[in-house]
Amino acid sequence: MDVSRIREVSEGLRAQIHRVVVGQQSAVDLLLVALLAEGHVLLEGVPGTAKTLLAQCFASSLSLEFKRIQFTPDLMPGDIIGTNLFDFTHNRFVLTKGAIFTQFLLADEINRTPPKTQAALLQAMQERVVTVDGTPHALGNGFMVVATQNPIEQEGTYPLPEAQLDRFLFKIRIEYPTRDQEREMVRLHGHRTAMPRPEQFGLERVADLSFLEDARVAVAGLRLADEMVDYIVDLIRATREHPALLNGASPRACNMLATAARAYAALRGREFVIPDDVKALAIPVLAHRVVLAPGAEIEGLTARSVVQSVVERTPAPR
Repeated sequence: MDVSRIREVSEGLRAQIHRVVVGQQSAVDLLLVALLAEGHVLLEGVPGTAKTLLAQCFASSLSLEFKRIQFTPDLMPGDIIGTNLFDFTHNRFVLTKGAIFTQFLLADEINRTPPKTQAALLQAMQERVVTVDGTPHALGNGFMVVATQNPIEQEGTYPLPEAQLDRFLFKIRIEYPTRDQEREMVRLHGHRTAMPRPEQFGLERVADLSFLEDARVAVAGLRLADEMVDYIVDLIRATREHPALLNGASPRACNMLATAARAYAALRGREFVIPDDVKALAIPVLAHRVVLAPGAEIEGLTARSVVQSVVERTPAPR
């Protein structure tokens, strides 16, 4: 598949989503990158900033099976992955599949459920397989998780474990809209109190799994020059040596950043990766993977600011 076709379809996806969601261009772009890179996405923002609506509109523009799980404090792992129930008619156990058996999973307010239930997603996100009573069950190539969470400072939330955060390609901060965007939002949605449903806007599906599989093959084949490989590895390793960080990014982050950079280049119609692609993705790929040292927060540093300083200090190829 030619990258021009990928860019054309991505523009169609953007147009469909922005028929409902006002603003959030950066979040939409990163969702498209994740889609092509077969990555999962974590959306973080205060309530009422269209996190769930953005995910629903994104799914509605794709011909993928969609399911949503509302994470709550009493949610159990079996509610997500399913369980084996005894069928007395046929005298055998039968798998009752949970909501995770889908192609596009919206894990809504994922940090409002305890870590034991959050961990039910670990194998699925990494291997696209779930194990029920010792038997593995494949989820398929189309499986993608888009999770939403409220800021961890809010009451009734549980921090996601580092092992789970590391499985998200991006953590995207959903900010408040600008005044003009909020004005347009009121003009578009100000006649209802309930959250608008994507189907009310007649969203068209502009891509399917067959297209995604071909596009992902094309993205994986994009050229990543040796100097770009060195640049990505140097960035990751620099996070492990920064004095403000207790833990740097994992080796998995190298592969994720390289794959995402390829997808980012394809969305811009290029068949090769340049340093600006890597720089544009460094914060959403790395900020949630690093752990600040105890004194760093006292000094007013954040994970995002430290990653930005790493990008600025690491020489890029010319």
